[in-house]
Amino acid sequence: MEVELAKSYGFCFGVKRAIEIAQSTPGAVTYGELIHNPLEIERLKRDYDVGLATSVDDITSDNVIIRTHGIVREDKEYLKQQGKRLIDATCPFVKKPQEIVEEMSKAGYDIVIFGDEAHPEVRAVKSYSHDLERTFVVSDPLAANDLKLKEKIAVISQTTKKISDFLQLVAFLIQNHKEVRVFNTICNATFKNQEAVKQLSQKADVMVIVGGKNSSNTKQLYFISQQHCSDSYLVENADELQKEWFEHKNLCGVSAGASTPEWLIQKVIQKIKQLKD
Repeated sequence: MEVELAKSYGFCFGVKRAIEIAQSTPGAVTYGELIHNPLEIERLKRDYDVGLATSVDDITSDNVIIRTHGIVREDKEYLKQQGKRLIDATCPFVKKPQEIVEEMSKAGYDIVIFGDEAHPEVRAVKSYSHDLERTFVVSDPLAANDLKLKEKIAVISQTTKKISDFLQLVAFLIQNHKEVRVFNTICNATFKNQEAVKQLSQKADVMVIVGGKNSSNTKQLYFISQQHCSDSYLVENADELQKEWFEHKNLCGVSAGASTPEWLIQKVIQKIKQLKD
């Protein structure tokens, strides 16, 4: 059986930058998971003593790393008031929607955010609005039909959403409202990874997507893969692989989320090859 990697996969610019920041700040604490990959977080703790706090009250270090997804504005201000040294690892592509929401809400626009309301990136972006009552999060393009929106609307997206779904939402808003300002905040690396997994899954007999199961962009890759290859599997590590997945298969495609390190991807590929020997 042949194993083929997607043409675009794995670490994006923002994640690479965040890992470099964490590695250069040993002993610091990240507020929230730096990235959505538990094994890489374990490595940073083991090799660089980078801790993890899930609440502002649990932070003991004076050096606090802000995760790639960003944090809500109120928490950021609180940490500053506590005299913490903030090391900002927020992805620049995530900071942009924060700035857009702040600017457009101040200008009197209703804000529509296409994303998952519980996701840390979306929670952080929403917190920059000057009018939370006029800021709406929708996870389904059709859900916009239930919103009571004014005529001036600004629409953005969580950076890891599918472009086709975002365009569906945009089309609905434009057809039904007088003024719609559209900001394409979907990360280009996300788009490339999604397109690459689509192409590979159309010819593969079995697909393995590697990444954190709490990672939005990894789950999007898995969903896209599953649409074209029914034998698609999402794993966090090589131990989850099962021999029967690869029986009577000719081509195994492999892709990985933007928070998945190369060392982990290679371990999975090595294990796949061992299972077929």
